[in-house]
Amino acid sequence: CRQREQARDAEIASKAKPTGEKVDPIHFFQRLEAQLADDSVLVVDGGDFVATAAYVLKPRKPLSWLDPGVFGTLGVGGGFVIVPALLKHSASTVRPRAEVWIIYGDGSSAYSLSEFDTFVRHGYAPIAVIGTDASWQQIARDQVTILGSAIGTGLRLTSYEKVAEGYGGKGLLLTDPAKVDETIAEAKRLSRSGVP
Repeated sequence: CRQREQARDAEIASKAKPTGEKVDPIHFFQRLEAQLADDSVLVVDGGDFVATAAYVLKPRKPLSWLDPGVFGTLGVGGGFVIVPALLKHSASTVRPRAEVWIIYGDGSSAYSLSEFDTFVRHGYAPIAVIGTDASWQQIARDQVTILGSAIGTGLRLTSYEKVAEGYGGKGLLLTDPAKVDETIAEAKRLSRSGVP
């Protein structure tokens, strides 16, 4: 099993594109994997972008990967992030230094991005990453194949970083593949300083 897993990991890694016009999700997650703290908690909420994250990111400990579950109940991310953020923020000894991440697809983020207001009001500082392809791509792929139309699956290229700032957080827009590492480092620095 280990050999098969290592072969699959190598196959996925070989598809990463560190340069190009846009930021490649596999490359992004490879760089994030290299920079994740040992006490990271990953909350994931989305389709394609989260599936890519699942191929690359490795939870550091048990109970460090929280997702919508087998029924794909999108929209749980903002709420799920409250518990590890609360444990970090309180006098808890459970995970007092946990780095709390939420990995969103752009479609699923619409369900709970407003929780940035909660994070700011309560002093929580998770790091949210939103993969933006302006599509419910996981749905569109099959829908186009079966029905010949992507109707209802298209989204706008929303400035999610501005949405976070509207709620009092800090938004970082990553469009340059050469700036992946510095953007991740800045997000981690902001989180450590108490800014979601």
